[in-house]
Amino acid sequence: MDAQKEALQRIITTLANKNDEIQNFIDTLNHRLRGVQANSGKVLSDLDDEFDSLYSFLDEMKEGMTSIIKQEQARKTQELQNQLTQCKKALESSEELLEFASQSVSIIEPEEFTKAARQIKDRVTMAPAFRLSLKPKVSDNMTHLMVDFSQERKIIQALKFLPVPKAPEIDPADCIVADNCVTITWRMTEEDSKIDHYVLEYRKTNYDGLPRVKDERCWESIDHIKETEYTLSGLRFDSKYMNFRVRACNKAVAGEYSDPVTLETKALMFSFDNTSSHLNLKVEESLIEWDPTGGKSQENKVKGKENKGSGHVTLLKNNTRSGTPSPKRTSVTSRPATVRGSRDRFTGESYTVLGDATIEGGQHYWEVKAQKDCKSYSVGITHKTIGKFDQLGKTNTSWCLYVNNWLQATFAAKHNNKAKPLETTVPDRIGIYCDFDGGQLAFYNADTKQLLYSFKTKFTQPVIPGFMVWCGGITLYTGLQVPSAVKTLQKSENGMSGSSSSLTNAVQ
Repeated sequence: MDAQKEALQRIITTLANKNDEIQNFIDTLNHRLRGVQANSGKVLSDLDDEFDSLYSFLDEMKEGMTSIIKQEQARKTQELQNQLTQCKKALESSEELLEFASQSVSIIEPEEFTKAARQIKDRVTMAPAFRLSLKPKVSDNMTHLMVDFSQERKIIQALKFLPVPKAPEIDPADCIVADNCVTITWRMTEEDSKIDHYVLEYRKTNYDGLPRVKDERCWESIDHIKETEYTLSGLRFDSKYMNFRVRACNKAVAGEYSDPVTLETKALMFSFDNTSSHLNLKVEESLIEWDPTGGKSQENKVKGKENKGSGHVTLLKNNTRSGTPSPKRTSVTSRPATVRGSRDRFTGESYTVLGDATIEGGQHYWEVKAQKDCKSYSVGITHKTIGKFDQLGKTNTSWCLYVNNWLQATFAAKHNNKAKPLETTVPDRIGIYCDFDGGQLAFYNADTKQLLYSFKTKFTQPVIPGFMVWCGGITLYTGLQVPSAVKTLQKSENGMSGSSSSLTNAVQ
């Protein structure tokens, strides 16, 4: 019966997944249909605009060329009109001179004839007819302004839609996901020398397989990529997967997107668990800060209301003190339940908050950075069973690095109430590496990847990231992959670093 139920449950899961896959494909088809309608209308509008622009350009060109022809016509006409006027005047003058010469031939008186002959000679010498060029200054030929659009007509007749680059191909096997970086590699299915650049788009998702049309995140774009490879660096892997697609662009138009690929971006994501924190800690998603007042302001209001009816005012001695309270003296164990609410997971001197994720297997990595004026803090892991008064490193089910800058500086690895002093400088940022299956917890300088200390044990129960803060604050960084440098160091340092057994005889 149980086997049949299990088999039926597998069938139900398979059918549900298939239905989800088909529904996603239906959404994709509907999205494509809407895209076809919208994009068709757009390209038709663009086509009208292009032809209107071409018509306008041809009309402007026709007007310009017509103006040139008319100007040339006017110039030649004016030149010929001027020559014609000059010739008519010269002809009239020549006819008058001819008539005068004809009349002078019949003069009998020698002296008068000589005088007339001299006048005729002088007038002939100065006559416009003899100084006038009888060659037209311009020709009537206008062939230099003729046009032949046969070549242009062929070009226009050969007009086609723009050559669109083919869609590239992304091979997931060639892509690399490491150190919170993703390197995407693609290739063109056909050689295309006109490609100018590529556009890469990506988005985060929690769905495996083909990208979903109704995904909650939008595509982000990187333009003007000249090579067929690109690396996205400095990513925070706060989703299970990432979708990628790329398209090629020439000088005129962008091509189709490649088939999208989905790559796994596996990393531990968690935040501080506000419900598990000590009341003296102010907790945000990735920041915890020491709050010396904790719930006292609300506590005073409650006590004030209780005493108001009796007419007595109670002064709390602790509230009149100035300065920062010592972790040995500060306590919030006596807070009323109405003030404390559900935040009673840790109390007393255990200024602790846990992460909201449980580690039950695999290799994980996260980092913390303490405020510069933080007096004391611890970072590590613990079993769920840690008591409300327990402190990290003081039980046999918790492991941590402890930093104390108050009174006497201390930097130590702690486990089972034993401490191992570390002879190194406290880094600005500490990386925590947990290999649950391998039974290893290691701490690194997050900037240099120098190994600070490593515990070797066997985890018999799930563990939770744990943090302690007093007089200061720390910031949490998650969504980080195990750095390649840490993986390499783990292989080379395995068995050579400190372990929990080395704390057996250490002084707390």
